[in-house]
Amino acid sequence: MRSLQVTEPWGLDRLEVVDLPDPTPGPGEVLVRMRAVSLNYRDFLMVNGIYGRAPSASGAVIPFSDGCGVVEAIGPGVTRFKVGDRVATLFFQGWISGPPTLEKISTALGFPIPGAGRELGVFSQEGLSKVPDFLTDQQVACLPCAALTAWRGLFEDARLKPGDTAVLQGTGGVSIFGLQFAHAAGLKTIITSSSDDKLKRAAELGADVGLNYKSDPEWSKGVRAATGGVGADIILEVGGGGTIEQSMRAIRIGGHIAIIGVVAGAGNPFNPAALIGNSAKLQGLSVGSREAFEAMCQAIELHKIQPVVDKVFAWTEAKAAFEAMAAGSHFGKIVLEF
Repeated sequence: MRSLQVTEPWGLDRLEVVDLPDPTPGPGEVLVRMRAVSLNYRDFLMVNGIYGRAPSASGAVIPFSDGCGVVEAIGPGVTRFKVGDRVATLFFQGWISGPPTLEKISTALGFPIPGAGRELGVFSQEGLSKVPDFLTDQQVACLPCAALTAWRGLFEDARLKPGDTAVLQGTGGVSIFGLQFAHAAGLKTIITSSSDDKLKRAAELGADVGLNYKSDPEWSKGVRAATGGVGADIILEVGGGGTIEQSMRAIRIGGHIAIIGVVAGAGNPFNPAALIGNSAKLQGLSVGSREAFEAMCQAIELHKIQPVVDKVFAWTEAKAAFEAMAAGSHFGKIVLEF
């Protein structure tokens, strides 16, 4: 089989297609022929060797956590799947249910476990899930990380009710899923972007208010104005150091800020004393469990939510896909197709 692989000293120029032996499923394992994978910012950091830890002790990484494929063979003792089932790979192969633990979050796909960027992959049956039939392979591949991150932030970690206000930062995968889920749940939605055209597209997906942070860097004032001075109930914070100060100014007293990403890079540190004044809650968020994924898929099925796929590349053109991600022109998700 062929596989994507990146090796030291890391970087997009080190990402290549290599030939590897066809894998065989062992006890409790499933052989999946991959059909599509989607890009996450984590993958970009991983390929460039800057994902917070050494990518691999072996000096090579098979990237990508988020994939869709079809079961081609099963090993002894497999009960969750049969040959021909369409499945999604789960970001955390060993996080089945309950709160996160060190053991559970040490089972991430792409590292330390070889990822989905290969024609054939063997996975534990516990690290796969069936998916809604009405979605395309490309759309299914968008679910494991971005969709589940937004779902957990909105409906597991925060206590929201219809009519509450959610702020979604930017128009990448997590934020667009957050917009779609929040709109379906009856929340008021405010989305930020540097592009008025993207804000128009977000409005078509249900965004009630669009704020251009490029023309108005102090977008927290727009959030305050849209909420009658009260502030947002939840903010999906994907920017990191570059946006957290505005999030702190935009959140209501007792509100919830889900810390998801760092795509805006470093910025001025916020004053933690502000947390005392408004009793806001900041919570780090890293994807979620299989149980949460399956609950999310039920909601997607019920509301017929269509993941937004913006750009599609052949899987052998992964470098070009990462370059498109780095350019920041996408709206929703970027997908590689096998």
